[in-house]
Amino acid sequence: MIDRYSRDEMKAIWSEENKLRKWLEVERLALEAWAELGVVPKEAAKALREKANFDIERIKEIEETTRHDVIAFLTNVSEYVGEAARYLHWGLTSSDMLDTANAVIFKEALELIIEDVNLLMDAIKGRAFEHKDTVMIGRSHGIHAEPITFGLKLAIWYDEMKRHKERLAAAKERISYGKISGAVGTFANVDPRVEEYVCKRLGLTPAPASSQIIQRDRYAEVFCVLALLASSCEKIAVEVRHLQRTEVLEAEEWFRQGQKGSSAMPHKRNPILTENITGLSRLVRSYAAPALENVALWHERDISHSSVERVIGPDAFIAADFMLTRLKGVIERLIVYPERMKENLGLLNGLIFSQQVLLLLTQKGVSREDAYLIVQRNAMKVWEERRDSGGTAQYMTGKEGKGFKDYLLNDPDLLEHVTPQEIEEIFSLDYHLKHVDTIFKRVFFE
Repeated sequence: MIDRYSRDEMKAIWSEENKLRKWLEVERLALEAWAELGVVPKEAAKALREKANFDIERIKEIEETTRHDVIAFLTNVSEYVGEAARYLHWGLTSSDMLDTANAVIFKEALELIIEDVNLLMDAIKGRAFEHKDTVMIGRSHGIHAEPITFGLKLAIWYDEMKRHKERLAAAKERISYGKISGAVGTFANVDPRVEEYVCKRLGLTPAPASSQIIQRDRYAEVFCVLALLASSCEKIAVEVRHLQRTEVLEAEEWFRQGQKGSSAMPHKRNPILTENITGLSRLVRSYAAPALENVALWHERDISHSSVERVIGPDAFIAADFMLTRLKGVIERLIVYPERMKENLGLLNGLIFSQQVLLLLTQKGVSREDAYLIVQRNAMKVWEERRDSGGTAQYMTGKEGKGFKDYLLNDPDLLEHVTPQEIEEIFSLDYHLKHVDTIFKRVFFE
């Protein structure tokens, strides 16, 4: 399913055709370098450039005998090139070609992921400014805390994605290293200038030191960065899923005309897109573990990493590409309910202003411990009243009954230190939202 809905560009990067094209380009450039150095005839390099090609089905046929994919590839290319093919793969080992080509593939794939993140950030930014002043309750432990705005929630997501962009850029730089250093990295049968020539033309940097392979800490970093990115996508998805719960219903995924939510219950509108993102994030994170295991290979190299990378490379990148594209669509089409947010804001009958009362009492000379007891004592009465009334909200809803402010105004211990007017002034949302513009400036303009 992932492959079906992912962008064609990402699928093309991880296709067998593209992989073999990259292999062939490394071989062409290496032979050109040898020709420039006068080691092989320039006619051989010219023949490889003009005649070299491959046939995937023919390679598979040869591999049935050789049981070695690179040898099968080289044999097939030789069939196109003819006599000059005796200089093909001159002085190289398989991993010279494989790892250098892989670096180009990973670089291209990371560039697409960075593009995905940019598009997601644009979507988040647009909705953040749209809802900069849309007031809602902030929650800690799932319980009402203090007021925020929906725009602030989105600003946090945007800021997090900025960090992922930086990580992805760093990972792209770290993976963009090639090696043409021979069987154990000593350049015994290949001139270091060949490596420099090949890497320069592929937009890579020569690895300062290598064994038979590029060291797999570079690969592991890429997959760990993708895992972190996936975790943040899940964080956003889980938030949307919570906000869509019937009891909350402050936002929900767009529901397409004709869409069905349940085979049994026609009324259902389920957060299927964000649930899908949650699942995919688990998958992408799972690829980090085998990538880390690949770092510790035997001596100058074994082949245990190869089978892993054939799976986790395309799977992780295609899944991440799909996940980011889907999340962008969720954000762009997210339905937001400001009135419901306002209604939920009043569910605790004013308790969301408790910290201001606590601070006011300490400013009046009351110890923090005594102030906490006074405020909590009144707050617990609201909790109990809310329980006994079945959870009916009173604050900001116009319903009759005592709220937090009413209890405070009738507490003689509290009134010894503060005036009723000071208590009245506390119950204002403006106090909590006065620095929203400052936060937006930090996130979006600095």
